[in-house]
Order: sequence, then C-alpha cells, then structure tokens
Amino acid sequence: MISPRQLSGWWHRLDVRVRDLPLGLLLLAGSFLPALHGKGTEVGELPTRPFDAWALLVLGLESLPLAVRRRWPAGCLALVSLGFAVDQLRGYHAVAGTALPLALISTGAHLEGHRRAAALGFSAAYVPLAVALYRLGSGGETVTGFVTFYLVLVLAWGAGAWLRANRIAEAEHRLRVAEDTRTAERTRIARELHDVVTHHVTAMVVQAEAARYLTAAPDRLDRTLAAVGDTGRRAISDLRHLLDLLDPDPAPGTEPRTPPAGRLLTLVERTRQAGQPVEFTEEGMPGPSAGSADLVAYRVVQEALTNALKYAHGGRTSVRVVHSEKEITVEVGTDGSGSAAASPGGGGRGLAGLRERVTVLGGEFSAEPATDGGFTVRARIPAGNPT
Repeated sequence: MISPRQLSGWWHRLDVRVRDLPLGLLLLAGSFLPALHGKGTEVGELPTRPFDAWALLVLGLESLPLAVRRRWPAGCLALVSLGFAVDQLRGYHAVAGTALPLALISTGAHLEGHRRAAALGFSAAYVPLAVALYRLGSGGETVTGFVTFYLVLVLAWGAGAWLRANRIAEAEHRLRVAEDTRTAERTRIARELHDVVTHHVTAMVVQAEAARYLTAAPDRLDRTLAAVGDTGRRAISDLRHLLDLLDPDPAPGTEPRTPPAGRLLTLVERTRQAGQPVEFTEEGMPGPSAGSADLVAYRVVQEALTNALKYAHGGRTSVRVVHSEKEITVEVGTDGSGSAAASPGGGGRGLAGLRERVTVLGGEFSAEPATDGGFTVRARIPAGNPT
C-alpha cells in the first residue's frame, strides 16, 4: 500500500505544469454544473445568458492557462484576462472567472522580469473593458463598482508580490546560513591544520637547527636526524588522518577518532626529543563521556608545548592534567630560562582558536606571562560533551 509520504513525493516529482493543470480543469468543470451557472464573477450588470457554442472556447481560455501560471506567468495572465473579458462581455458569468485573481497572484509571485510593465499593461487593458461593460450594462454598475473590482485585482497582485518577497527573503536567509556554515567549516579546518602541522613542523625545525652543530658528533647527529625523520612521518600520518576527517564520503567502517590512549605522554616525549625539558603529571583517566573535552585538552597541551619550543626553547616546562567526572583541568607553564628558537613565526591563531574551543564547551581559558619571564596556559574544560 502506498503511504501518504510516498504519494506526496510522487506528486512533487511531476512537472509543475501537470500539478497546476487540475485547478484549471476543476474551474472549467465547475462552470458547467447547473447549480453554479451564472454564479461566477459579474462586472457591469450584463444579464446572464446561457452557454452557446462559444462558451467552451471562452471558458477553456479563461481557466486552462492556469497550468502554466508558474512556468509562464505573464502568458497565463494575458490568456486568462482575455477569456475573462469575453466571458463578461457575453454575459456567461462563469465560475471559471475565478481564474483571474489566481492568475494575478501567480504573476505577482513568479514573474521575474518586466513586472512594472506587466502591471501597467494589465491596468491599461482594464480601462476599455470597464468602459465597454458600463455602456453595454443596464446602468446598475457605478464607477465605484468598477474601481472596487480593480482594487480587488490589485490586492490579488499584491498578495502574489508578498509571497515573492517572502520567498526571496527565505532564499537569502538560506544563502547566509550556508555561507556562515562554510565560513565556520573553513575556520575549523584552519584550526585543525594549525594544531596538527605547527607542533610537528616546529619540532622538525628545532631539531634540524640543532643538527647543524653536531657534525663533530656523528652518533648524536644521526639520532637527531632520525628524530627529524620520525617527526616528519608522524606529521604525514596526522595530516592523512585530518584529510580522512574532512572526507565527505568516508570509507565504510571509518569513524572520526580522537588521539589514541597515552596521547599526552607521547606528545610530551616528542617535545623532549626536540630538546625541551618537560615535567609531566597526569591525574585520573579520561571518562567515557569526556567527548570533545578530551580532544580540546589535548590541543591545549599541544599548542602550549609548541609555543614553548618556539619562544622558550630549552626552558623548563611543566604540564599538569587532571581528569575528573565533571571537568578536565590543564596547566602548562614555562619558566624564563629558555630562548627563542629559529622556528616558523606564529600568526596568533593557535591561542585564539583554543580560547574559542574551550569557551564553546562552557569552560575557561587563560594564557598569561609569568613573573620570571615565562608564560602559563590554563584551561578548565567541562566534560560530558559529545564529540
């Protein structure tokens, strides 16, 4: 059995002209019902006359063009108006005359170009029709009646114009939402690239610069160059993972993942290999519901260690991470004994991005210079946020 949703989907897949045709057929058929004869629109007080051989042609011209009211609104209005004029002049006063305000609504809503010319042309055409009906009528219709009917038609056009304005406003809103979404996604990608690349590249640059002074110690030079290569391979691996996350059509069975267990210790060890003395303390374990908080905590430590390598190379650094059921607290501090390394300069994106990430999760973030010339990064990140 076909469900209402399936039936609705089938109906909306049909061409718009096929979907609009039944309305015109309904008005045409209703015009021939004896109970509705002479019950249509009447302008000019002409006596109602029975249908003759011309009636079918006139009523068809008056109602069937509604099939193209959205595809060709100006043509629909012209044909319907012509049929309506003949209908009134011959005194049929058929129900099909209802098609005129419907055509005006559709034209006001769907006509894209030459709207003012169409409105002026329709208004100009109404004047000779009103004059002819006034002269042919019994005199019961006053000028006020013709003006009132014209204002009704203007109201129908205005209703269509209002629908058009709403449709345009909604389309513009959707475009703004789409643009905001794209901007947010570009910002997210930029942050991920910054977090993934900067740490590895900074470590590689620092290690490569250190290797220049180890040419007299082949063993130490070999270990340093091996560390550079290892860091490069990890950078490539992380970049591949990032590209997997950005893939709009990932392979079946693949899911976005946060850094693996023991990630912070691995991050600290890599920083130590780059020549930065780091004291690391981690209390508790990430809970099963830590979600986004766990990844943001990792990024905070990663960015702070990257800055330590850049601006306080060789200075003593401490990392303390505390996991609890409700939040994760991170504190990374570096004293002022280090020196700026020959590393790529930063653009201020990292800390600003971290602050926003932590704030989005309802946490607190600070990065302040210390009294001894170093700096301290602190973050309190509420847990329980889904990834």
